[in-house]
Amino acid sequence: MKHLEWKCKRFDQLSNNQLYELLKLRVDIFVVEQTCVYTELDEKDRLPDTYHLMAYDNNQLVAYARLLSADTSYSDCSIGRFLVESTWRHQGIGSLLMQKCLEQITILWPENDIRISAQVYLKEFYESFEFYQVSEPYLEDGIPHLEMLKNAPHD
Repeated sequence: MKHLEWKCKRFDQLSNNQLYELLKLRVDIFVVEQTCVYTELDEKDRLPDTYHLMAYDNNQLVAYARLLSADTSYSDCSIGRFLVESTWRHQGIGSLLMQKCLEQITILWPENDIRISAQVYLKEFYESFEFYQVSEPYLEDGIPHLEMLKNAPHD
């Protein structure tokens, strides 16, 4: 696997180019590729406790996730907008991205459980990181999802 450069920044720390790249990649995947018409931009991107985790290969954004503090989407902290650029899939980048998400959350919010809205077809992927299903499947923007939870480590 190629060497990736990882960056985790708040909205106010993003350069114009980084913001453009992450928004373009999110729209390319969630709106165009998944043919899902919804409002991609929301106020959560620029909240003071929102972090944007990005992986770069030679200055090209290849993976991204948004880390949200507790009481933003759920009472627990959350991972959202989790994606890998299409030509980088099936190379282990998604697993690496999830590992980096969990590391960052442990640093930022070590006492918090993590709650996500996962696409149903990725259930086993998230279970491999100790998430477990806490809801029945539901439609979110026309795509089957389920709520999953990962408990914070306890000493």
